[in-house]
Amino acid sequence: MRELFLLESDATEAGWQDRALCAQTDPEAFFPEKGGSTREAKRVCLTCEVRDECLESALMNDERFGIWGGLSERERRKLKKRAV
Repeated sequence: MRELFLLESDATEAGWQDRALCAQTDPEAFFPEKGGSTREAKRVCLTCEVRDECLESALMNDERFGIWGGLSERERRKLKKRAV
C-alpha cells in the first residue's frame, strides 16, 4: 500500500485525511494495477466530504499514482493542463 506523502508544512492541514472515506476502505482499490479498474475507488470518492481537499493535495504534491479526489493520474494531468 502506498502511504500518503505530506510535506511538513501541510501537516496542519492534513486533518482532512482523518475524514476521508478511503481510509475506511480497501486501499488497493485506489492504487490499481496498470489497466485495472478505478470504478470502485471513484464511487467512494463521489460521496466523500473531503474530495476537494484530497484533489487539491494531489495536485499540489504532483501525485503520479492512484485515485485522488476522484480522479486518476491521467485525469489530474488533463486538469492541470486546462488550468494553465
